[in-house]
Amino acid sequence: MSQKIHKKILGVITARGGSKGIPGKNIKLLAGKPLIAYSIDSANESGAFDRLICSTDDEAIAAVAREHGCEVPFLRPSALALDQTPHLPVMQHAVRWLRDSEGYVPDYVMILQPTSPLRRSFHIRESAELILHSDADSVISVAELPDTYHPSYNLMKKREDGGLILLDGTPMRNRIQRRQDVPPVYKTVGMIFLFKTELLYHPEAPNFYGDKVMPYVVEHKYIPEIDIPADFEAAERAIKDEMGGAV
Repeated sequence: MSQKIHKKILGVITARGGSKGIPGKNIKLLAGKPLIAYSIDSANESGAFDRLICSTDDEAIAAVAREHGCEVPFLRPSALALDQTPHLPVMQHAVRWLRDSEGYVPDYVMILQPTSPLRRSFHIRESAELILHSDADSVISVAELPDTYHPSYNLMKKREDGGLILLDGTPMRNRIQRRQDVPPVYKTVGMIFLFKTELLYHPEAPNFYGDKVMPYVVEHKYIPEIDIPADFEAAERAIKDEMGGAV
């Protein structure tokens, strides 16, 4: 990383073992390599992290993670590995465990979900540089939405009387008429969540975002995620076509 600022960044790969949609998803082979290994490799190659760990409840996932160069300092409690478990308590557990067991407290934490195998090392590195060289509380990956989905261009809703208004509640006369005049709008993608560690323990509202959230804009070719079996085929094609070089 250029002009390296000496702040500790912890990378946490979250990989529970109980996937129902794709059994064994996190260690299922994708183009000949376990899915989780793509995240581990890009993280290690980025040079962005002070430490990289895997939070998992599953011994098989832990073994694969260690084999590919990722720390697994603990096994996540089963109560934090349910279908409905949100990321916040998982990250609180990981950071608290490292603090209480090893005295390690990072300045920033990045969540790396294995379901984004097309994430490259430069995505991680650039996101880290963005937060280190700004006053942002967090950086999240986003992708630009097509004009078709712009709330001030093509999206409308009905009023109570059945008439149309724009999605933001303003009259139709405010609709942007020319595509060229539409400002870009973005959606979140699961590739990067990077935030100040202190946000996890905010006294009133623990969160990942804080007050100032900076966007890291990602090209659409990198954002496919693994949620259903067909996604594996799509990701495998993308890896073979687009990622023949360094990950």
